[in-house]
Amino acid sequence: MLTYVLGIDIGGTKIASALMTRSGEVIESHVVPSDATEKEKMYAQVVRGIKELLDKTGTTTADLFAIGVGVAGKVDNRNGVAVYQNNLPWRNFPLADRLRETFSVDNVVVENDVVMATFAEWEQVREHDEETFVYITVSTGISCQTIHRGEVVRGGGFAGEMGLFPVLKAQSSLKRLEKVAAGPALQQAAAKTWDLPTIHPKDVFEKYADGDEDAVQLIDEVAEGIAHGLYAIICLVDPHKIVVGGGVFNHQPILLELVKKSLEKYLIEEQMDVLNRFSLSVLKGDAGVVGAGLQAKKHIETVIR
Repeated sequence: MLTYVLGIDIGGTKIASALMTRSGEVIESHVVPSDATEKEKMYAQVVRGIKELLDKTGTTTADLFAIGVGVAGKVDNRNGVAVYQNNLPWRNFPLADRLRETFSVDNVVVENDVVMATFAEWEQVREHDEETFVYITVSTGISCQTIHRGEVVRGGGFAGEMGLFPVLKAQSSLKRLEKVAAGPALQQAAAKTWDLPTIHPKDVFEKYADGDEDAVQLIDEVAEGIAHGLYAIICLVDPHKIVVGGGVFNHQPILLELVKKSLEKYLIEEQMDVLNRFSLSVLKGDAGVVGAGLQAKKHIETVIR
């Protein structure tokens, strides 16, 4: 019997894989580093991660019902092609076909990584299928996805790239949200502020907690930028639930309250209830890989029916 589902989350720094039961329970996970220097080297690392996970669990590809893969950027989910990724060396890379060929598994689903994470988080908190649900990730980049009445809102294929949204920064200058509030942007601004070669976001938040004026200014700019982008989403789709995740929120949950405080000044009275619809990620760093497995299972079972 084809017992297991394999979920894969491919990023610019690491490739996470998880072996799951068809009911969605994670049996074992595994991480290998990415190699973004060249397209075939990157693919070789994906293969390595899968093989090491299978060896680790004593399973074979003959046991796999489906493989789900989440990749950043623009993805042709119908044909399983990684169209454009700004942190990977792939352009129109036929990822699904390559995996089918390498592992002899027919059921391979390739999707945007935030779509995968959104699906996983939606499965955790949804109350009914009629809801409009938004998941936002703030990490190396910033992105979001919307599920409306059980279906992902795709637009022309590039929907959800919230990091591209222009927001006001200091001195009323416009910058893309990703250049204001993503992890690398915060690190860069902090390194410049304290004249250090590098400084981690957690150190900036520690300084913020101690009342350091420079840290307060930096974190307030991050919260303000995210709130600005969120208000556009609230005005456009008025989500029933909004879940925030990604490395920055997962490691610094205090940021959610700061964002809500910044957001409040934009809201009119009739919108104030949206402040009660926020929650932090349930699955944290596992959202992408779990979502990949669940989405693959759902897609294949739908096709079979």
